[in-house]
Amino acid sequence: METYEPLHQIGVWGEEYRSNGIPNTSTIIEMARRLDNQSENMSHGSLEPSEKHDQEASKPTDKVKRRLAQNREAARKSRLRKKAYVQQLESSRLKLIQLQQEVNGVQQQRGLYIGGGVEASHMGFSAPINSGIATFEMDYAHWVEEQNKLISELRTGLNAHITDIELRILVESGMNHYSELFRMKAAASKADVFYLMSGLWMTSAERFFLWIGGFRPSEILKVLLPQLDLLTEQQLMDVCSLKQSCQQAEDALSQGMEKLQQTLAESVAAGRLGEVSHQPQMGTAMEKLGALVCFINQADHLRQETLQQMSLILTIRQAARGLLSLGEYFQRLKALSSLWATRPS
Repeated sequence: METYEPLHQIGVWGEEYRSNGIPNTSTIIEMARRLDNQSENMSHGSLEPSEKHDQEASKPTDKVKRRLAQNREAARKSRLRKKAYVQQLESSRLKLIQLQQEVNGVQQQRGLYIGGGVEASHMGFSAPINSGIATFEMDYAHWVEEQNKLISELRTGLNAHITDIELRILVESGMNHYSELFRMKAAASKADVFYLMSGLWMTSAERFFLWIGGFRPSEILKVLLPQLDLLTEQQLMDVCSLKQSCQQAEDALSQGMEKLQQTLAESVAAGRLGEVSHQPQMGTAMEKLGALVCFINQADHLRQETLQQMSLILTIRQAARGLLSLGEYFQRLKALSSLWATRPS
């Protein structure tokens, strides 16, 4: 590229003046032509770097490329998350449908419970849903799930021969779990005592052995004893004494229940049955029904005391074996109910 040098050009013109005095026309034209060529060269040279700079500026830098790549990756991950979320919603919907079907099956098997009991729906009466019983049924379903977990932990611990300290923790958890069941039943008995007395919250096989809203303590002792390890002579004496005490308490409660049924029937049947108004009889019967709640609470107290006394008589390993046997016994009753319900016609 040629460079325009003014000092050099002036020197050239000076030589032309000196040699000829006055520059001729051809010389001037030639000089003008050279200047024009130099000007064009300079203009082209000044434009080339600008165009090159514009082209370089128009190209995306590495930083921009990286940002675009990051944006594309983020968009791809967002689409994947959205797809996974949609799949999760669909799975939850299917699980909800399955759960609803199971609930409908249970309601068909046991009858839809309302405030007046299943009899109200069968007789065509309408009554509001009893929130206390609905809460109990949900809590009891959760209690059964936790009971199954405790049984599994006891079985695993006994098979693994864990230490007595670890077994004691499991035994205490099992005992507290039964105490929680009795607390739940006490609250439910205030909501509707007939619900607990009828055993609607139990399976059909469990209801076959129903005694005042639960299991009979003396019968449970008969189930547990053959499953325990060899007992000492003192343990056998203590168990025998506990069994006799349970039997006496059961007889007293059973006699009290018979007396309550008799007086309740007399109260309802008092006066003429053909009378239109029977409010006096119903008022007296309602007062006597309050004793039924006390009977259930006393029966649950006897069940709880039997379990606690048994745990004191046995060693910690025997108590763990006893809780495991008791839990498996009720599991077998539930399984028997399922088999009976699904038997071929």
